[in-house]
Amino acid sequence: MNAPSTPQFCLRLLRRQLVLAIRRPIEIGNPLLFFAMVVALFPLGLGPAPDKLADFAPGILWIIALLSNLLTSDSVFRSDYDDGSLEQLLLSPQPLYLSVLSYIGAHWLVTGLLLALVSPLFAVMLNLPAAGIAALFASLLLGTAVLSLVGGIGAALTVGLKRGGMLISLLILPLYMPVLIFGSAAVKAAVIGAPAAPYLAILGAMLSLAIALAPVAAAAGLRISVDA
Repeated sequence: MNAPSTPQFCLRLLRRQLVLAIRRPIEIGNPLLFFAMVVALFPLGLGPAPDKLADFAPGILWIIALLSNLLTSDSVFRSDYDDGSLEQLLLSPQPLYLSVLSYIGAHWLVTGLLLALVSPLFAVMLNLPAAGIAALFASLLLGTAVLSLVGGIGAALTVGLKRGGMLISLLILPLYMPVLIFGSAAVKAAVIGAPAAPYLAILGAMLSLAIALAPVAAAAGLRISVDA
């Protein structure tokens, strides 16, 4: 039997991670449940005034999306490290860069993409003006991909630690801040009638840079963690 080509191998790896996620629906449901709970709690803390909620909605939604992504970052490589699959992956002839990109892509599909898809519903709950919903969706599509890529670096560096969740937060939370700033700024600009495209372009540039560099850093982190 011939060995699969690199694209076939990466697609199979991506499909495997998605199937494993579907078999563990709690991993998919946790970020969405966290998103819904925090969105429901903010009106209790800020008051139900529609104008006040609308003013804070872009920042609120983006902060919750960031924390939801951070909640699941530790699990990107964890299960494969525990069962020894990750060591076999490091020994395979396939480029580790693309394998890591498959892991991170699967993580984004089951977290960031789903959060972006349900964000319009939560935006309506917080009385976000309709003009900002499209910008929110677009910024979350781009921004959560960056968050997953950066989170993959932290996950790779801490995968060998039994309790690496808090350490991941300390390592990557500062790198999340630019995404939060430009993501919420894009929504605010759309709400006031200003162009959101410049902020989305910056998020797109961040995503391009993250795709180029984050898998390289994550691959190096995996080699360090497994060898240790």
